[in-house]
Amino acid sequence: MNDLVEALGISQPQVSKHLRVLREVGLVDAREHGRQRLYRLNGRTLKPIYDWAQRYERLWNERLDALDDVLDELKRGERDHGDQVR
Repeated sequence: MNDLVEALGISQPQVSKHLRVLREVGLVDAREHGRQRLYRLNGRTLKPIYDWAQRYERLWNERLDALDDVLDELKRGERDHGDQVR
């Protein structure tokens, strides 16, 4: 729990609440180990989300590549314009 609190930058009660919700919807499994509760991702319930995202991966990659091209062009334009002003 402390590792999650530190990594996420939110309070322990907030982390507990999120983990409880994830457990209730079946995205994580939890088991008691002494005084600790150990959590594990449930891959079976994540598979439909993964499959859905895969359908859009090519589209997202194409759009992000196009955005990279536009940003590179803008940078070249700024650099070229800066050289002309001097």
